[in-house]
Amino acid sequence: MQQLWPTPVQDPDLIDLYRDPPGPRLRLNFVTSLDGAGHVDGRSAPLSGPADKRIFGVLRMLCDALVVGAGTLREEGYHALRLDAARRDWRLANGLSEYPVLVIASARLDLDPAHQALADAPVRPTIITCAGHDPGPLADVADIVAAGEGEVDLVAAVSELRERGYAHLLSEGGPRLFGSLTAAGLVDELCLTVSPLLAGPGATRITAGAPIAAPENLTLRHVLLDDGLLFLRHAR
Repeated sequence: MQQLWPTPVQDPDLIDLYRDPPGPRLRLNFVTSLDGAGHVDGRSAPLSGPADKRIFGVLRMLCDALVVGAGTLREEGYHALRLDAARRDWRLANGLSEYPVLVIASARLDLDPAHQALADAPVRPTIITCAGHDPGPLADVADIVAAGEGEVDLVAAVSELRERGYAHLLSEGGPRLFGSLTAAGLVDELCLTVSPLLAGPGATRITAGAPIAAPENLTLRHVLLDDGLLFLRHAR
């Protein structure tokens, strides 16, 4: 792996490059094809590669909580949020809990409590939903937090997560959650992998939903290159 900008570096230290500054922060991590597709045949994995998975693991190691939409959890085949021993040791040595917490945004609360990401979780997940839903057996496997009426109020949800001590949040999507977080003004950073693949027409973008009031400008922090994949980090 090479760092191309701001200074050319061979095999840069990924932890130093991606470590969060002090204070609350919400980071997004996505992958896209050269022609702007967020997936191939409904999944992002064909756009990825070993270096992308390496950064993916580092970002999970650095966060307090991982926030995903219920649709992404199902479509991408999420497993329980586990880390290897070296990454767990790093977290404990740096004042973090052994594992980050999995947070699932589900407006309809239509999740299966037997899903492996819930039933096999090393720490109790949190589900963010709307008021008025009966959690039923989901309450046996996750903490249920109501935020909003009819649709999830992401501002209230993020505030609640930070009240619980989850200052550094990482979201892996999906596109509708990305769009809603952007519209709510909650995105502090985007880590974007650009795959050297032309996916062709038909695939959706990495963001979806209603238009935002005005485009937001983020500042480029670094550019990495490995095996044809570009890794961009933009932040406020």
